[in-house]
Amino acid sequence: MSFPLLTVTAALPAAGAIATAAVPAARRTAAKWLALLVSLGTLALAVVQLARFEPGGARYQLTESHAWISDFGVRYDLGVDGIGVVMLALTALLIPFVILAGWHDADPLETHSSRWRPTQGFFALILAVEAMVILSFEATDVFLFYILFEAMLIPLYFLIGGFGDRAYAGSDEAAAAQRSYAAVKFLLYNLVGGLLMLAAVIGLYVVAGSFSLQDIVAARAGGSLHMATGTERWLFLGFFFAFAVKAPLWPLHTWLPNAMGESTAPVAVLITAVVDKVGTFAMLRFCLQLFPDASKWATPVILVLALISIIYGALLAVGQRDIKRLIAYASISHFGFIVLGIFALTTQGQSGATLYMVNHGISTAVLMLVAGFLISRRGSRLIGDFGGVQKVAPVLAGAFLIGGLATLSLPGLAPFVSEFLVLVGTFSAYPAAGIIATIGIVLAAIYVLVLYQRTMTGPVRATVRGMADLKVRELVVVLPLIALLVFLGVYPKPVTEIVNPAVKHTMSDVQKKDPRPSVPAVEAAK
Repeated sequence: MSFPLLTVTAALPAAGAIATAAVPAARRTAAKWLALLVSLGTLALAVVQLARFEPGGARYQLTESHAWISDFGVRYDLGVDGIGVVMLALTALLIPFVILAGWHDADPLETHSSRWRPTQGFFALILAVEAMVILSFEATDVFLFYILFEAMLIPLYFLIGGFGDRAYAGSDEAAAAQRSYAAVKFLLYNLVGGLLMLAAVIGLYVVAGSFSLQDIVAARAGGSLHMATGTERWLFLGFFFAFAVKAPLWPLHTWLPNAMGESTAPVAVLITAVVDKVGTFAMLRFCLQLFPDASKWATPVILVLALISIIYGALLAVGQRDIKRLIAYASISHFGFIVLGIFALTTQGQSGATLYMVNHGISTAVLMLVAGFLISRRGSRLIGDFGGVQKVAPVLAGAFLIGGLATLSLPGLAPFVSEFLVLVGTFSAYPAAGIIATIGIVLAAIYVLVLYQRTMTGPVRATVRGMADLKVRELVVVLPLIALLVFLGVYPKPVTEIVNPAVKHTMSDVQKKDPRPSVPAVEAAK
């Protein structure tokens, strides 16, 4: 029997969460180090997965299969394709930085101790989210995926509602009310989407007689499973709605600015750079593979929704006065690009969308974590409360600038490659959509550069004159992520060569081929 690498990779942070929560209250520092070591161990296992994964091999690798709830056909089936293993690696990569960045975020305050749960709980919840997200990228049983998709809401609810942002200008009661509102809104939106998905999961089992993704896809390809057109479309909508809430896609996005604004910066990164990626990943793995005809039927409407997300999110980011809400609306715009690439149904678009998920996770982590360091020093999230920071904290300002430039997809940084692929793939199939989407690039330049100008340049405000620059721990968080942005910006091949075979399989599932160029290539001899 082969070593259950996928199970162990998810089980380690799950066990770490339990162990961290069990650390005595007086030993908060020990709990932090335990959580960090567990996250580094999980990263090591993710690296082993990448090393053992063969891009030209079987579609799903490192597979595990065990009977679970036999009476209902539910199995514990795991396997990773190129997209899943890359997303799993992104998750394992970011969690150690999230933990380091949030090292003091849950420390009790003498004057506000009633506002905080135990420090151990904060880090245990982060590890619990990591375990569920990793297992969701590995699950090939639809019912197992659904359970994980919903279960990860619970620790996130407590992270948002119980460990909110300390940079709140109002009273403790007002701050608690804002956190509670954001947490409940997050939970309700995602639960509604999950209930619709549950109905669709049950319907899929009634039609297909199985929860196995691989069995259903094989049966459809072999012609032994036929879904009525109306049935397939309704099932697709049930799945897609849940994934669009998680992504988030306009008009199901409104929970994200509240959740990110009221969370600590590391938890905000956990939400948008890790958990939200489960939604777009699931569109590729479940919507396109299980319901190929319905996916093609819904493509025009989804492309319109993606374009609205791109423009709407960017416009609202331009008008924001709160740094964290600006980054949240920028993320909504970026998720619009990801969905656009997925449903352009071209290899370039889907490869770009997957690469975009990775690059957005890294660039948002840099920008949000540096913003968190900035906010913690000033005690305010309002853009107008800053000014001239680059003169007193040049390293912090430089890191913030690099994160911002990555967010606007500057050439030479990782997001540029993915955004370019998405636009090229979209333009080749839907030229009008590709042209409209470029407006989002212009707006991104506006909101990023205005944000930097108003916070970092100009006269030094009295309130930031004594601001400290980045400390060693904060540099350890930021510098590796910046280096990765530069590396993937000039050499994305390590990711694309893993992702591309999986994209080709997905394109085969939906029976789509890339459009031929309207102008033939000039022969080399000429």
